[in-house]
Amino acid sequence: MDAEEFWNLIERARGMAVDLADVEDIAEQATVLLAGYAPRDILGAERVLQELMAASDRAPLRAAAWVISGDSPCFDEGFDYFRGWLIAQGREVFEGVVAHADRLAGLPEISASAPEGIEPDGEEILGIARDAYERATGAELPEDAVTLDHPAVGPDHDFDDRERTAALLPRLTALYPGRPGPACGLDGG
Repeated sequence: MDAEEFWNLIERARGMAVDLADVEDIAEQATVLLAGYAPRDILGAERVLQELMAASDRAPLRAAAWVISGDSPCFDEGFDYFRGWLIAQGREVFEGVVAHADRLAGLPEISASAPEGIEPDGEEILGIARDAYERATGAELPEDAVTLDHPAVGPDHDFDDRERTAALLPRLTALYPGRPGPACGLDGG
């Protein structure tokens, strides 16, 4: 499975979901569809998923996730779940936001959830290949099935520098004013 096929799978799953805001339903639909593929294609889907995660591990997107969550950018699990949610939004949204993180402010789901402080969470998307592989084969996805070198996150971003964050993400920071400072930087320290 290549990236084009993966995104087609996500779009089909979105089309089958009852509510596009329900990432768990989108993930379940994607898992059901993917379980019908040959095991090597399921492994290919896992590879594409890992490539998307690597490609989206960028400082501006981390800054955006921090602004939305008010959480520390070193909380990698939360950032992973955020990017899972982003993948569930489909290719156009994913690629647009990875290229320009401030585009998140224009997404109805983000602007609607800002007053309540609801964080986008797509944890279930991250497990679609694992779950599909198990359904298709009865065995667990091999841990070493996909290994990728993750690129550097990019230029470091000082999350304590509110002016720089606001300059980088003006529309998004306007939706989420007054977020507390993070506990650590991108280096995890």
